[in-house]
Amino acid sequence: MSSIMNAEDVIPTYERAGPDWAKLRNNALMEKAWLDRMLAAAPRQTGRVRVLDLGCGSGKPIGTYLAERGATLTGVDATTSLTDLYATNLPRAEAIKADMRDLNLDRQFDAILAWDSFFHLSADDQRGMFATFAAHAAPRATLMFTSGHIAGEAIGDIAGHPVYHASLATDDYQTLLADHGFKLLRHIQEDPDCTGHTIWLAQFKTD
Repeated sequence: MSSIMNAEDVIPTYERAGPDWAKLRNNALMEKAWLDRMLAAAPRQTGRVRVLDLGCGSGKPIGTYLAERGATLTGVDATTSLTDLYATNLPRAEAIKADMRDLNLDRQFDAILAWDSFFHLSADDQRGMFATFAAHAAPRATLMFTSGHIAGEAIGDIAGHPVYHASLATDDYQTLLADHGFKLLRHIQEDPDCTGHTIWLAQFKTD
């Protein structure tokens, strides 16, 4: 395996290249239909959907859209460069610089989103994240994340910099969701209506 294929390189890569990546980010919001599904299924215990956005990036376009839909946002990113951009772009949101793998906010959310971020973790760290998802999920909270479509590792690109990706097998994600109290609502591999993303939408237990 190339030394580039290392999950620990992801955070420093985004720290350096994140602002350039944010400028190049497609703002067409191809994720809209999925974000609407996540919000529609989420509870509204405080009148607004409280969204925990893990690997929030700059907040554009996803955070901006969620805010426009009335969500209360908490964005978490492991880099200073992108956390600062998120705070600038969404001044009414809460911006937290933290590694999602170590996250313990001691509070719950109505929706948890890890879009194009969770798949940068190693396979073992991805498995460990399901306990973190559950710990931050309010009753009936929705969870949505993107993954690869088959098990393995790959190298992607952000603003001309190589970046690590990993995925578990479909059966592994299904088992991890069930074991941590999540019911699968919708799953599409390589969704042609969302630029080929493989997407998982689940809901936390009701009690």
